[in-house]
Amino acid sequence: MLEINTSKVSRWDQHGREHVVRVQRAALQRTISCDTCGWRQGAQFLPWLKAQEHLAQAHQATVDPAGG
Repeated sequence: MLEINTSKVSRWDQHGREHVVRVQRAALQRTISCDTCGWRQGAQFLPWLKAQEHLAQAHQATVDPAGG
């Protein structure tokens, strides 16, 4: 049976808008996809870091809601 796990990386931009990139894991593959612009990419290593980079570069969203 195929197991699928999903997590997300959220950041806010300077205008207070939330941007979310979802990290989906199915078996050994990970796919990251942006809810804001539809961007998708496969990511075998460090998918959460790639998600943060996309949010910062594409949407200037760098404010971490967790305060980190």
